[in-house]
Parts: sequence; structure tokens; C-alpha cells
Amino acid sequence: MSAITWPELEAAQQPNWPDAAALAHAQDVLRVLPPLVFAGECDELTSKLADVSQGNGFVLMGGDCAETFAANTADSIRARLKTLLQMAIVLTYGASLPVVKIGRIAGQYGKPRSADLETIDGVSLPSYRGDAVNGLDFTSDARIPDPMRLVQTYHASAAALNLVRAFTQGGYADLRQVHSWNQDFVGSSTPGKRYEQMAAEIDRALAFMAACGADPEEFRRADVYASHEALLLDYEKPMTRIDSRTGNLYDVSGHFLWIGERTRDINGAHVDFASRIKNPIGVKLGPKSSPDVVRALLDKLDPDNTPGRLMLITRMGSSQIRDVMPAIVESVVETGHPVTWVCDPMHGNTREAASGHKTRLFDDVLDEVKGFFEVHRAIGTHPGGIHIELTGDDVTECLGGVGGVSEDDLPFRYETACDPRLNRVQSLDLAFQVADMLR
Repeated sequence: MSAITWPELEAAQQPNWPDAAALAHAQDVLRVLPPLVFAGECDELTSKLADVSQGNGFVLMGGDCAETFAANTADSIRARLKTLLQMAIVLTYGASLPVVKIGRIAGQYGKPRSADLETIDGVSLPSYRGDAVNGLDFTSDARIPDPMRLVQTYHASAAALNLVRAFTQGGYADLRQVHSWNQDFVGSSTPGKRYEQMAAEIDRALAFMAACGADPEEFRRADVYASHEALLLDYEKPMTRIDSRTGNLYDVSGHFLWIGERTRDINGAHVDFASRIKNPIGVKLGPKSSPDVVRALLDKLDPDNTPGRLMLITRMGSSQIRDVMPAIVESVVETGHPVTWVCDPMHGNTREAASGHKTRLFDDVLDEVKGFFEVHRAIGTHPGGIHIELTGDDVTECLGGVGGVSEDDLPFRYETACDPRLNRVQSLDLAFQVADMLR
């Protein structure tokens, strides 16, 4: 297949590849590899997000801040998936709404950085931009951008997607498993105990339905879609294919792609790229967003007002969301665009602990979600979802929550490759609180 021609626009946050020929070779390899996802799956997700945009559902998007090749194991993927499924059960049962489950998985291997160089003890090396680009170790060899890591990203993503599909379609996501998902440390926590009570109620409801002769196939499996930030265009462009059914372009590296706060320049390469593909897409909106900028993005990315096409993901910070967000929401309502509103309460609430660790306070995360709901309820729009950085492990990266992590705990299990994540107890705690807001 011949390469798709793209306009030469400025692309922010791209690696400084040292070898153009090596990059061209890696992209040639990617162009002929099979798709990771299919156009029909992307269209299916668009349809589900269209329902959410009309108030008939809720989006739960969650997973690692930055995936790593080393953590792309069966145990790690199962733990993240278990956390996502538990949160979805809490939200579905507690709020009586369908939950669209989207993982930050199978592609989240690139990260934007505030500077091209990182300096430690007077030594400056290229910043770590995710395993898709270079290594985390602070050595000259590890930090050299290597384009063949883009090919490794593809294979790691394929392995992860294969396992997610096996788990979610092969019985692991059966609603009859709700108790087995809680047979470890979460069971002794306050959210875990509340979850067990809810699981018992679900068991009784399932037993009643079975006694009535009803056993829907939907109870035996779950649809979990793959998403990541469309950051590394040297990876995304060769993974974009023409669908033989429709002639439309789809980025087959993931079902859902989003544009980050640092790359949403209306005249930049990322927005242009996203405007050309038919996947459902998202845009992160920080506290410096303005109604004019958002309207321009709507016109560029969703000119046909397609329900389910565009998700606006606010990441304002708990101290600013109630001040900044109302004017943006009201402006979008005036345009008539059927967007899906989702809250990312993580990225606007990062701070540095006394120990030097990047961290987030659970109370700040929760307060931003509360502010998100308050703004939508005041305007009459639908708070359509949350976008969370989480892990299925008992890490000590975010402070607070039920049985909370303290600053003294941070060094014990601080394992993230980039930003701090909610651990499984904190994630479950948040899900219960969001379910209460949705009632």
C-alpha cells in the first residue's frame, strides 16, 4: 500500500530522531503490519459515545499514565483491567447508567515533556519521552531516541490487546465474577467492603433473572476499547489506513485517540491529523482554554456535528474548574455540537511533595470531579465521564483517600514512569463517590 500523503505542518512535542533513515525504515515496517483495531469497532465506539452525549451513558476511561514495555505483562494487564471493570460495575449499578469502558492501554507509550533535556547533577540528557521513544534510565545510551521502539510499541500493543480481548470476551468479565475480582487486599478496605455488599446484591439480581429464564449474553462479556494520546505522529501516520468499505481514513493503532493540551494548536499537525481520521477523538482542555479556541476546534474536528465523534476532556484543576469551565460549556451549547463532556481530574492537580516526588491529593481529584458535575448541572448539560490515571497495584503515588497514603509512604511503592496514579483502593473509592453524584 502506498504511503498516505500528509501536509508538512509544525508538530509540537516530537522526538529529535538522530537518524532519518532509521526512522523511515521503522515507518516502512509499521505501514505493512496488520491493524491493531478495526474500523467497525471504532464506529461502534462512536455510536456508544453518541448515546453518552445525549445523556444516556457514562464514560470511564482509565489506565497507566505511561505504559512501559517491562510492565506489559499478563499480571499487570489483568490488574489494570480488574480495576477498570470494578469501577464500571460500581458506576453501572450505582447510577443505573450504561458505562462505556475505555482503557488507557495498548498504545500509551509516548509522553509530552516540558523540556527537551533533563539535567541531574550537572549532566544533561534527552528527556524521557516514553518507551516508544527512549529508555527511562538516566544514561546516554538509554536516552537516545530509537525509531525501532515505534515498532516495539506496535508489538507490545498487539500483545496487550490480545490479552484484553481474551479476558473480556472469554469469561473473565462475566458478572458472576464480581466477587472474585475482590478477593485480595481491596476486600479489607472500606471501599472493598462496600463493593462486596453491592456484589451480593448483584448476585441476588442475577439469580432472580436466571430463575425467570433470562441469561443475557451481555452479562458474560464486556467491551473494553483501547485509547492513547495521538502524540507521536511518526507512529500514528503509518498506522493510518483507508477502510475498504467506505474509503475513509482510520488510525488503526487504537479505537479512540486524543490530542493533548500541549499539542492542540488549531494550525498544528496534531489537529490536522485528527481532523482527517474517522475514529472518535478527544481534545484535552486546560485552564487557559477559551471559548473562541474551543469553537475553532469544534469547527475543525467536527464540521458535520456528528454525535459521538468528539469528546472534550477538561483538565482545569480543582481550584479553577468552577471559574473557567462555565463559559466554555455555554459557548459549546450555543454551537449545537453534540460533544461528550469528560473530566480529567488528574493533570491539573499535580504537585511536588517535600520529598521531591510528583504527587496528587485524592481530595483535589475528587473536588475537580465535583466541580465538573456542578457546572454541568447548573447549565443543564450532561457530565459524561471521567478520565483517570490508575493502576491495579497497591502503589503509593497519590496522597489521601480512604485508608490514605501519607507523604511518608510515597517512597515505598512509587513505581510510575511519569505521573502519579491512583491505586486500586483509591480508584474504587472514587467510583463510589462518582456513582453517588450521578444519582
